[in-house]
Amino acid sequence: MTDEWLRLEAGETVQWEARPRLVRAAPGVLAGLAVAVVAVAGGVAVDPLALGLLLAAPLPAGYAYLRVVNTRYAVTDRALYRKQGVVGIDQRTVELGRVQNTRATQNVTGTLFGHGTVEIEVAGGRELRFADIHDPNDVRRRIERLGGGTSAVPGTVDQWRAVRDELRAIRRSLERQLK
Repeated sequence: MTDEWLRLEAGETVQWEARPRLVRAAPGVLAGLAVAVVAVAGGVAVDPLALGLLLAAPLPAGYAYLRVVNTRYAVTDRALYRKQGVVGIDQRTVELGRVQNTRATQNVTGTLFGHGTVEIEVAGGRELRFADIHDPNDVRRRIERLGGGTSAVPGTVDQWRAVRDELRAIRRSLERQLK
């Protein structure tokens, strides 16, 4: 699925990629059907020229479909990527080191059918969202793992003992000076 939109640096590898589920275009399809019903009803009841609205009926459905198929998400071992847009293209890249927090959300149907959204908080920037994807919890865990987003304390136990001992020595020195 990776094509020309994703420009990887040397040695960078794709760990996960997807696009939103196609059912995300359903509201646009419903809007197109509503326009068609109004056009037919208006053409029959009011004016035959209202049937001209039938020409506009596929527009909402087509636009919604294009929005879904032109949206791509990718996670590499170095960054997160999102590309979206039909006429104007918006491509966003976030380095894994700038990821501060991630959250996976699922509504009732998402929980039943295994889809949802991953929200990514970015240091110094606006939030990034991977909307309506399959298995959002797996994607969130993958981002956390790649970004080192674990709760592990940096350094070894011996290094922290050395820091503690140094702080105790500084405290003793300060207490002697105050007496």
